Amino acid sequence: MSSDPLVIFTPSGKRGHFPAGTPILTAARQLGVDLDSVCGGRGICSKCQITPSYGEFSKHGVTVQDNALSDWNAVEQRYQDKRGLISGRRLGCQATVQGDIVIDVPPESQVHKQVVRKRAEARDIVLNPSTKLYYVEVAEPDMHDPSGDLERLRMALKDQWEIDNVTVDLHILQKMQPILRKGGWKITVALHSGDDENPNRIMQIWPGYYEGTVYGLAVDLGSTTIAAHLCDLATGEVVASSGVMNPQIRFGEDLMSRVSYSMMNDSGADEMTTAVREGMNGLFSQVASEAEIDKQLIVDVVFVCNPVMHHLFLGIDPFELGQAPFALATSDEVRLRASDLGLNIHPSAHVYLLPCIAGHVGADAAAVALSEAPDKSDDLVLIVDVGTNAEILLGNKEKVLACSSPTGPAFEGAQISSGQRAAPGAIERVEIDPVTKVPRFKVIGSDLWSDDPDFEAAIATTGVTGICGSGIIEMVAEMRIHGVVDAPGLIGTAAQTGSQHVFADGRTNSYLVYDGTAQGGPKITVTNRDIREIQMAKAALYSGARLLMDKFGVDKVDRVVLAGAFGAHISTKHAMVLGMIPDCPLDKVTSAGNAAGTGARIALLNTQARVEIEQTVRDIHKIETAIEPRFQEHFVNASAIPNAVEPFPILNSIVTLPSETFNTGSDNGEGGGRRRRKRT
Repeated sequence: MSSDPLVIFTPSGKRGHFPAGTPILTAARQLGVDLDSVCGGRGICSKCQITPSYGEFSKHGVTVQDNALSDWNAVEQRYQDKRGLISGRRLGCQATVQGDIVIDVPPESQVHKQVVRKRAEARDIVLNPSTKLYYVEVAEPDMHDPSGDLERLRMALKDQWEIDNVTVDLHILQKMQPILRKGGWKITVALHSGDDENPNRIMQIWPGYYEGTVYGLAVDLGSTTIAAHLCDLATGEVVASSGVMNPQIRFGEDLMSRVSYSMMNDSGADEMTTAVREGMNGLFSQVASEAEIDKQLIVDVVFVCNPVMHHLFLGIDPFELGQAPFALATSDEVRLRASDLGLNIHPSAHVYLLPCIAGHVGADAAAVALSEAPDKSDDLVLIVDVGTNAEILLGNKEKVLACSSPTGPAFEGAQISSGQRAAPGAIERVEIDPVTKVPRFKVIGSDLWSDDPDFEAAIATTGVTGICGSGIIEMVAEMRIHGVVDAPGLIGTAAQTGSQHVFADGRTNSYLVYDGTAQGGPKITVTNRDIREIQMAKAALYSGARLLMDKFGVDKVDRVVLAGAFGAHISTKHAMVLGMIPDCPLDKVTSAGNAAGTGARIALLNTQARVEIEQTVRDIHKIETAIEPRFQEHFVNASAIPNAVEPFPILNSIVTLPSETFNTGSDNGEGGGRRRRKRT
């Protein structure tokens, strides 16, 4: 093993050993990490900014010391003096490796920017927002009525709109009198409706009749990406949507890695809280700029997130979520002010976090339940929110069960040798010719297949850069369909598979997808290690679903809904070939898109929906996979592609999967499967 320092890049997960003194930019280029640079490493363009992370990283097996990078130098100081660097940032061309180091490449430093696919789905929503506009005429003061302007404004709201119990914050009181007089005692009031705990609150006032509107944000705070939808509270229209990578990724790609980071580092939880709030404020500025509005007009925000993100966003140490019994600080809904969380919008903006279902099933699952309403379904529906941590609901009008399953980041391209996040140039669709076993593919940013004569010209600006989550699923499923991979997950030799794209790679074989080295591009392959990562992820997903079916006392479901941004982009046939989801008619497998984001919008635009989901969450029965003996049994069976014991009759009527196995040391493939699992 090399004695040189280990350099680990996030969010790509790529790593390698480099001699002390190697510039970070050089290490990134040698590993194929997406780190921008225009000036050739001379410290002029500043596009190679990186964020080093220090402390204990149990997931990566490293402890990063304070001196893991070279000292701040004169070139960095010159740039800091002229343009400024965000605190904690370094220039990748100037910082050199001195010890084991974890490096985060922020989105703005990536050549191929992340495509955030958590779009707003078209949806009919009953409009009943928490903040509405009211035009009122206030009685003028006179010598015979000594009451204050605020008291007469309250009286006007009561007389003209039957609204009582109204309060204001100091910043409204400070500007109220000149606005009243400027409007000739006629003003428009933005009023946030109260609840059992809070009175009605004046959020904003304008002189005369205000013809504008106020806005709210529905935010899906995921472990990988944060998506925000800016909504007009008067019309319900989504006026802008945007997303960013969750900056916490540099502390760990999966949730338990972040919990571990907080355990291993005294200030770890605080660091991650600061990071996600800063990222959130950057996103809010971005979405407000896109809509060309003043952020002070954003008066209401609804958040949905998993339990770990919930705690870290609120500034709560997630320590208890890392160990049984996975206790939440609170599972109820949370109501706060934007100022409580350091959010740079309207100072009195109201913040609402949906309730969590249980320790590993969070407010995002509650939002999915609000969006897809399994509790109102006549047929038995399985809803799978595919992400780094899959959250699964199964139910109908009779009852609803829920669980979470730790799929890890493989479905998002992480921990895959040629994997990457969804970005222009990433392979997202794959087909393998059944005779020649030659692959063809599509990349994000182009509608052409790779065997089209115009393909190279169409992708000239992006190139082919790697494989994203939907691409790796189709890739592995196509390899299974066409006999390149066997049921236990072993890639055969070129002779066994009849494919010249298979080549020996150490003790196993790999499959060549694309070779762009002649043009200075990457060589994209699928290794047996990649197959294993996908097997483990899909086995965890299927096992959670199958466990809920056991608890419900059924062997099949009526329909399957794939939720989440990722679920909207995967092929249902390929997902079933892999064995990600139970056997089901393909026309009964649908995508709900970003259902968590839709649930957040429903809660934002209809306050009655908040009451409904709070009750629904109390009625959902949570199944804890960690203590269920059959989960491990299902996991072992689901490690095969599609499954070692489940028959999948509907799938078998659509596609015939080869029965050959490539492990010559086993006559049935099962021994090979066990041996490989032990080795990991």
